[in-house]
Amino acid sequence: MRLALDSFWRALAYSLHPRVIAWSFIPLLLMVLAAFALGYFYWDAAIAAVQLWLEQWALVVFALQWLESVGLGFLQAVLAPLIVLLLATPLIVLATLLLVALVLTPVAVELVARRRFAGLERRRGGSWLGSLGWSLGHSALALLALLISLPLWLIPPLVLILPPLILGWLTYRVLAFDALAEHASRAERHELLRRHRTALLLMGMFSGFLGAAPSLLWASGAMFIAMAPLLVPLAVWVYTWVFALASLWFVHYLLAALQALRAEAQPAMPTPPHLDAATAEPLRSPEPAALPFSPSTTPAPASVQNQP
Repeated sequence: MRLALDSFWRALAYSLHPRVIAWSFIPLLLMVLAAFALGYFYWDAAIAAVQLWLEQWALVVFALQWLESVGLGFLQAVLAPLIVLLLATPLIVLATLLLVALVLTPVAVELVARRRFAGLERRRGGSWLGSLGWSLGHSALALLALLISLPLWLIPPLVLILPPLILGWLTYRVLAFDALAEHASRAERHELLRRHRTALLLMGMFSGFLGAAPSLLWASGAMFIAMAPLLVPLAVWVYTWVFALASLWFVHYLLAALQALRAEAQPAMPTPPHLDAATAEPLRSPEPAALPFSPSTTPAPASVQNQP
């Protein structure tokens, strides 16, 4: 967890970098334009379809009649738009995540790598098309999980838990792949995702719950439904910033983990032959063998001994 916390604070500082802020406007503008276009063409039709669906449920009709009898009939006009917004929010969040992953994550990787990991080899285990296929495949699984869990959203606590959990899993799978696509090989990516699966999943879930905060506005009252044209761009901006922060978080974490993984794989430096492996001190040279005669005891030649 120490690496996760260190990476989070670094990502928080990097999220205020002018280059990150400038590139974050691209997903923001695309999502705001798409949201207004879909709202302009399909908002009324979506509300009418939801209203017709609600009228088919006797229990809902009874509840609406009771609300009208106690003077809360105005809630009938709020219920259908509220349901439309609640159903559209996961789609908006998911689309924002994909745009951030495809547009902003390569910028984050380049920025972090240049500043902190300039010497880290780029083995390019993933491509842009591979990233797109990976993101779309996992997005389809996330959409399927959202659809399956849709009936559980009628239980008040679960509507605040299940969507962030699913989107958190998707955040972890998408951003982890894109963070390693440029620098890690395929084998290294699989190994890192296996080793750090729990930490990465927790990071994704935290990002999912943080990104779900604007969704609480829709459940806060009729005033926020009436202000939806102003609040939707604000919510999209919050989603964009949260996923930009999450992208930087995953990049810092996984590039540091990749550097540590490669350091483990490097063989240990061999001990030089003139050093003792145990003490790493120079070995002493053996003492020279003693001469059979010292210079002082060498006998004199016979001719010298016979002299008077």
